[in-house]
Amino acid sequence: MARVSRKPNPKDILRRRKKKVSILTQEQIDYVDWKDINLLRRFMSDRAKIRARLITGNNQQQQTEIARAIKNAREMALLPYTNRITTQRSTTRSHGEDGHNEGSVPQPSEPPPGMQMTDDVDPTNEASNAEPTTTEPSEAIADHAEPTKEAVE
Repeated sequence: MARVSRKPNPKDILRRRKKKVSILTQEQIDYVDWKDINLLRRFMSDRAKIRARLITGNNQQQQTEIARAIKNAREMALLPYTNRITTQRSTTRSHGEDGHNEGSVPQPSEPPPGMQMTDDVDPTNEASNAEPTTTEPSEAIADHAEPTKEAVE
């Protein structure tokens, strides 16, 4: 198949993207310090990625200085390598054959057996305030002990 050569639209040629002005240029910052976290965070995305030059308006030298400062600050644990973003998923997602979301983990409605209830329970729910009853080991053994001669007769 032959390639179709596309001529650019004359309006697109005349229209140029407006050049962004760097924050470093606006605020007349000569030296990018790796300890200046507030400045470095302005060059990072919400997922802690370094923003591109087209977005920030940095020139190549400024971008290199910013990248090096962010990497140093990450190494010194002043900035995170990644930020986890949690999003709410809608309940209208398609369900599998068993009727559950494929990625969801079922949440138990009760604590597992043998676990004590915590004190941070809703006080309005009286049933959840009741302490779970557990039998002492000696009582459990006495219940399952062999019958004595007196009990047999």
